[in-house]
Amino acid sequence: MADPKGFLTTRRETPTSRPVFLRLQDWREVYAQESVAEFTAGGKGAEQAGRCMDCGIPFCHNGCPLGNLIPEWNTLVWRQDWKVASERLHATNNFPEFTGTLCPAPCEAACVLGINDDPVTIKRVEISIVDRAWDEGWVTPQPPATRTGKRVAVVGSGPAGLAAAQQLTRAGHDVVVYERADAVGGLLRYGIPEFKMEKFRLDRRLAQMRAEGTEFTTGVDIGVDITAEQLRADHDAVVLAGGATQWRDLPIPGRELGGVHQAMEFLPLANRVAAGSLAEPAISAAGKHVVVIGGGDTGADCVGTSHRQGAASVTQLEIMPRPADARTDAFPWPTYPMLYRVSSAHEEGGERVYAVSTTEFLGDEHGNVRALRLAEVENVDGRFTPVPGSEREIPAQLVTLAMGFTGPEKGALLTDLGVDLDQRGNVARGPDYQTTVPGVFTAGDMGRGQSLIVWAIAEGRSAAAGVDAYLTGRTVLPRPIDPTDRPLT
Repeated sequence: MADPKGFLTTRRETPTSRPVFLRLQDWREVYAQESVAEFTAGGKGAEQAGRCMDCGIPFCHNGCPLGNLIPEWNTLVWRQDWKVASERLHATNNFPEFTGTLCPAPCEAACVLGINDDPVTIKRVEISIVDRAWDEGWVTPQPPATRTGKRVAVVGSGPAGLAAAQQLTRAGHDVVVYERADAVGGLLRYGIPEFKMEKFRLDRRLAQMRAEGTEFTTGVDIGVDITAEQLRADHDAVVLAGGATQWRDLPIPGRELGGVHQAMEFLPLANRVAAGSLAEPAISAAGKHVVVIGGGDTGADCVGTSHRQGAASVTQLEIMPRPADARTDAFPWPTYPMLYRVSSAHEEGGERVYAVSTTEFLGDEHGNVRALRLAEVENVDGRFTPVPGSEREIPAQLVTLAMGFTGPEKGALLTDLGVDLDQRGNVARGPDYQTTVPGVFTAGDMGRGQSLIVWAIAEGRSAAAGVDAYLTGRTVLPRPIDPTDRPLT
């Protein structure tokens, strides 16, 4: 156990954020560097780790799909043994800096202390450990001692694909990661805004993976530039990790108007500008009334991006009613509760409107959107029904659709491979993550459906274990989860 009285004497704290007016002038992560440094150096971080009770049954393990050894590295941090804490953290998680910045922390929702108090700051301790490890030079390449001679293709370079690739490379296989974009990272590169995770975190991991022997090929659309037949002929196994990139649309009157875009048409352009590879985005919120349709994380990313581009106003719409401020009977501990959460983007301004549905986009004489018409809705027998007389218009010169994704794209890759789909439209797979086509595996959102980054990494690790067993008959790689598992929600 860490501090035997820590959970009684120490209150939950996290690093302070930079003032809104400062952080809106750049794309850097929102936390104040001096506050982060205090955590990472061992002061606040050790105190917060000391709140961990090292429960006899640590439900945080159950809340985390990776099975992170949370009480162990909390105790090590409290004892100032940061290097060993980093080793225990990396034992279950290839990329703790990704989860430490982007994961919604279901582990904290399952923390036993959270039953009647604020949970341990697990996510903040995690990122502090890995940042300290990088600063001290403890994170180094781990190339395999021997090679198997087997060649594996990983299609997609998001968190699932990267996790699978790193595990397979370290197991001795020759791994090639194919990415259709011009840079590696998937949504980590062009979907997640810089203010949520600066891309140096991604780039230094990619450098580590290249040093270990993983090969990356960008600008290649498998199924178009390389046929599925070629892919299988050139590799002993294939891992499909292309994500659930088929976005959900809103087919209502006026959808064809200029200024109505999918979130993933809007966000990548802003990321390119932040990275310096693009001078000005083709889609910009500058000086416009922006409406974001969708109340999830992608919607919040659109909100924060619009603020930084200088939007005149930002309104985020959500069809669901406003969540509760605290747990309800519908979400008992240790499940992940649906709560009213305020992200850094929401702290920066804008309006959030709940229980409304957009019925029409209204255009101007130039064919561009000028407003949208919405109506309040109520749940009637499981269906959202407009409330009579509640319709109104709000101004909008830019609308971003952030309503989630419906599964993988049903293009040439899946068709030519001949893999089966499940009832939800995702790629079907067995307990070893193998699809209905021998030697073809799938991991992450492509097989699971839209989910969390922590699930993507866990599935990538698990799929790698399945591939290694298929190629060699070994069982040396860990398999954190069964693909039929679902989050406790």
